[in-house]
Amino acid sequence: MILRKDRVMTAVLIMLDVAFYAGRSGTVSAADIAERSGLARRGIEPLLQALSRSGMLDSIRGPRGGYKLGRPRRDISLVDIAEAATSNDTEDMESAHSTLLRKVIEPCWAVFEKDLVKTMRQITLDDLVRQAEEAGLKRPLSEPITFSI
Repeated sequence: MILRKDRVMTAVLIMLDVAFYAGRSGTVSAADIAERSGLARRGIEPLLQALSRSGMLDSIRGPRGGYKLGRPRRDISLVDIAEAATSNDTEDMESAHSTLLRKVIEPCWAVFEKDLVKTMRQITLDDLVRQAEEAGLKRPLSEPITFSI
């Protein structure tokens, strides 16, 4: 269920970081993502792996390696990210066996979730990158091209 997932928000943050700072041509390291997001690197590694397995991220090995988008950002919706982040999630509310939960809250949450998924399907990573740019966030400058004659 998306409404209860900090993991989904972290996955969206990771994908936006890669899209904003690397895109499909550059790469960003897991350490850089962790530093910019204020999260522990080992905490985001499972999400990076899940996003890579889903094909949304490409993992590049080597000294200049890191992560880059595996697909164009306009082709990655928030629902795609949420599904990849929760694909191995078996967490359920096993401790709550309340009739009120089953008969009232869960059906209500299902309606919320349906509406949220519909909205999230319409929002792409490209939309979030544009919002970041409109908010005044700046990407690091590329290395200048130098010519020697």
